[in-house]
Amino acid sequence: SELTSKESKKFRKDERRKARAQGISDDKITFVSKNRSINANNNSDTRKTNKNSTDPENEEHTENNNNINKPKKSFPRINDLLNQHAQQQQQLQLRKHRLSNSTSSNIPSALKQKYIAIDCEMVGIGPTSTKSALARASAVDYDGNILLDTFVRVPERVTDFRTSVSGVRPKDISVKNVNAMDPEEVRNKIGKLLLGKILVGHALKNDLDALMITHPRGDMRDTARYKPFMRATGRSGGKLRPRKLRD
Repeated sequence: SELTSKESKKFRKDERRKARAQGISDDKITFVSKNRSINANNNSDTRKTNKNSTDPENEEHTENNNNINKPKKSFPRINDLLNQHAQQQQQLQLRKHRLSNSTSSNIPSALKQKYIAIDCEMVGIGPTSTKSALARASAVDYDGNILLDTFVRVPERVTDFRTSVSGVRPKDISVKNVNAMDPEEVRNKIGKLLLGKILVGHALKNDLDALMITHPRGDMRDTARYKPFMRATGRSGGKLRPRKLRD
């Protein structure tokens, strides 16, 4: 049987000790291995393998092979993300609508009839456009049903249509627009709608000033004055200011 390297080393050491005891010099002792050439080839292959393993080009080639075999990460497409976002928004709106309907169904119809919400759009008149004139008036009931929605003819010269905010165009409030109403007619219609009603709106003072009408303060629900909807200002955040509708 073949000896291991450790056993071979021990064997050679023992043989040298015996030779010295017999007076034989170490130079005259020769050890012969049958697998010498095979071991040499193995050592050569081992050195070659070790050389290749330490070769930078070989390492780079191996790394490239690993990168090729490594699976690529998959990322979602932008269209899929947009569709997913649209579906989430649609589901959210549906839940809000269902919640609103369930809440609204619990409110007596007699109580709903007491509430009316209005909103007005104004255009700028005068040299500096700081003075406002009524250009559109809208009114809805508790459930959002439209009671009135009309453009208002502006007899004076408009210097700022404020289209980016109001959406009003010159043809909408032109005197020639047969679908628009006169300011006095709009004032009378909204005045009749508000009799004995609770008025809801945002910054109602501006709308009432444009309509040139008044309403009891106790029957007004102004979201611009509702503290949970207001924003804190000042260094300590102690002052509350109305928010804009776009906020």
